[in-house]
Amino acid sequence: MDREHPPWMLVHLLMILPAAAGTGAPVTDLENVAGKLVFYQTEGNATYVRDTGELASDVPTETMFELFDPQRNFSAAKFTYTWDLGNGEVIQGTEPVVRYHYSEPGNYTLRLDVGVNMAQYAPPITGVYSKDVQVLDGIKNIELEGPSDYMVSQDSSLAFHVDGSPPMWVCWRFLKNCLPDLTSGCTLTMLYENSLELNHTFTSAGVHCLDISVRNDISKLQTSFSLYVRRNDHSHLLFILSCAAILVATFSFILVITCRPWQQSKSQVAAPSNAAFLKDQDSGGQSEIVFTFSSMEKGEREPLVLQHGTQYC
Repeated sequence: MDREHPPWMLVHLLMILPAAAGTGAPVTDLENVAGKLVFYQTEGNATYVRDTGELASDVPTETMFELFDPQRNFSAAKFTYTWDLGNGEVIQGTEPVVRYHYSEPGNYTLRLDVGVNMAQYAPPITGVYSKDVQVLDGIKNIELEGPSDYMVSQDSSLAFHVDGSPPMWVCWRFLKNCLPDLTSGCTLTMLYENSLELNHTFTSAGVHCLDISVRNDISKLQTSFSLYVRRNDHSHLLFILSCAAILVATFSFILVITCRPWQQSKSQVAAPSNAAFLKDQDSGGQSEIVFTFSSMEKGEREPLVLQHGTQYC
């Protein structure tokens, strides 16, 4: 049979050899698939590129495999993709992109297996890619847990709860009367937990604003709080009492100075006295009037010296 049809065998070999020569070189040169993984996350109308491997939890995520093929050697190849998200979920498909989201924060390892079929007679080419990702909670809320009114010249403590995965950077400043101040900067604080406490002393009454900005590696949130500052009622009452005490002391001093000369003149007035007229008869038969003075103190109802009647012998 082979001897009878040598031309046909030769033609068949000539057709196979060019095909083998054409596919053999790319197979030996393309032992691995070159490319990289790119992460995209969409929040509202904004799309963020997450090349650092840090993702936000519970946010729609797309991971794309970008093929590096400047010579277009894989233009006619067929690809298969197997995505292992690291959370127990495996997704297979023929598209170089996968859509998913991580519902819980944590550390995951995403693994991609790429399969390439070049031609019917060429062996398949595979590529394995993996990426360690850290899923964080985005900052979605900043809540003031303390009161919204405070007092002047009193040490005040403001407590906040921040939703988000630490570590976080907090930048805050107080604005008097809520007027913007472009010359003053903010105070930067590193936060390693979800609670924040600020200590501040207000120097004037009125409405004050607290501008606060919090960010972590995957999100940022800025908000403002209006705080009402009133005067201390106890200090105001103490000031009134102090002024009243000073006025009472002043009037008392004036009263003492005014009444002191009147008391001295009163003490210099002589006490009243009573005079008793006595008749005394001497031996010659002539009577004689004798004056006897006796002091009478104020308030006495009876005189100390009684008036005696005239005695006749």
